[in-house]
Amino acid sequence: MMKKPLRIALFTSLYAPFLTGVSVAVHQRVHWLLQQGHEVFLIHPEINNQYPKKVGNRPMSGLEELQHFPNFSSYAFPTKPLIFYKSLPQPLSYRHWSDTKLLEKFQPDIIIVEEAPQLRGFYSLYLQGYGRPVGVEYAKRTGTPIVSIFHTDIIAYIQYYLGNVFFNLLRPILPILVKQFSETYNFNLFPSRELLAKYKTWKCQRSEYVPYQGIDCEKFHPQNIAYNPIPEDNRPTMLFVGRITAEKNVTQLLDAFPLIAAQIPDVHLVIIGSGPFDQQIRQRAQQFKSGVTVWGESHGLELLGWFARADIFVNPSVTENFCTTNMEALASGTPVVAANAGGNPEQVISGVNGFLAAPNNPIDFAQKVIAILQNPELKAKVSQQARPSILEFDWSSCMEKFEETLYRLIAISHK
Repeated sequence: MMKKPLRIALFTSLYAPFLTGVSVAVHQRVHWLLQQGHEVFLIHPEINNQYPKKVGNRPMSGLEELQHFPNFSSYAFPTKPLIFYKSLPQPLSYRHWSDTKLLEKFQPDIIIVEEAPQLRGFYSLYLQGYGRPVGVEYAKRTGTPIVSIFHTDIIAYIQYYLGNVFFNLLRPILPILVKQFSETYNFNLFPSRELLAKYKTWKCQRSEYVPYQGIDCEKFHPQNIAYNPIPEDNRPTMLFVGRITAEKNVTQLLDAFPLIAAQIPDVHLVIIGSGPFDQQIRQRAQQFKSGVTVWGESHGLELLGWFARADIFVNPSVTENFCTTNMEALASGTPVVAANAGGNPEQVISGVNGFLAAPNNPIDFAQKVIAILQNPELKAKVSQQARPSILEFDWSSCMEKFEETLYRLIAISHK
């Protein structure tokens, strides 16, 4: 029996052309839901002339790819740039518009809030903004189910930026905040079992694991070596792709690099991305001359080529939830060396598709990279096992589970 198409209101704090894993995931999710015949109303941050020109000019998939669907509509809410990260948006105050009026005409069957803590205000206060109850008033007034989706380990970010001393001072009130935030929603969905377990200890209410975070395994494929951005360069290549921010620990790659280069003299580290730490990374990279390339942003076929071209994908971040770039590398046949933290252990199996290194430990990280690059048999084995290890997280498979969850939550709310 065919299920009735749903009317889905989807709020997101990040969307193209703002470049983050959340933006990419939200676009893929909306595109898939529209393809299945669901009606989607996307409420997303506006891009305006307060942002650097390069942000608006990014060749990212976004609204233009969705607007030809007759079952798609959208609304851009007012934003201004974050103080310390001008390329990302901060939602403006609730007083600028009314969520209730916005949704009255659409009358959704279910409301999805992506990256809910930022939009709800749990850490937008800490990030400078006002925060506001997005869709919550409408949900309460009409009995519409509302679902929160976690992309970011907010607790890990707070600990990372405030440091252990201040974090320990805040620790007694954090369970109260998490409980208060999470009980606003009918369900809080986590793509990582590790993160779900962690947030349950922090008193997260009505939370469950749903593997909704996937990638397009046909798009990310070993065959993309055909788009190799450096075809004349045969050096063993370590690749990092992500935002150049403090919590991504990119500086630790530069700490580990000389240790790796001492054992693998022709090793090449390529850093792809942009962010507030960009200049700092570029300055430090100069000491390694051609050994480290800070490439900047990469898109389209070139980026697909980088993932397939790399010998190892490196991810030193200790704040990952369920990392998209880890999966993109593995699907491309590239083994991963990642910090043993967050959701990384659910993606990287030591000795199978890469290695997990001790968190914040450049020496151990370097040793794990060297172990693969010095041993051709091991490298061939982990490369061969990389793609099969991640196929269960193909986008279609994950979204079917997500769709089933939406129908189930709506059925529960009707009871």
